[in-house]
Amino acid sequence: MKLYRLLTEDDNAAFCHKVTDALNKGWELHGSPSYAWDAGKGVMRCGQAVVKEAPGIYTPETKLGQH
Repeated sequence: MKLYRLLTEDDNAAFCHKVTDALNKGWELHGSPSYAWDAGKGVMRCGQAVVKEAPGIYTPETKLGQH
């Protein structure tokens, strides 16, 4: 099955660590990162899509973070 996740975080080192952790667990970058202003928090937010091939059959109950 092919899995998809959208990783998000404030524009800080935590975002880079989150993406790096996913890459080291076998996820691959999908597309370009995105940035947007979060007016409620007053910070820039980052997003990066990642994908991964994994054994099994996808269901809505699949726990993406466990892959």
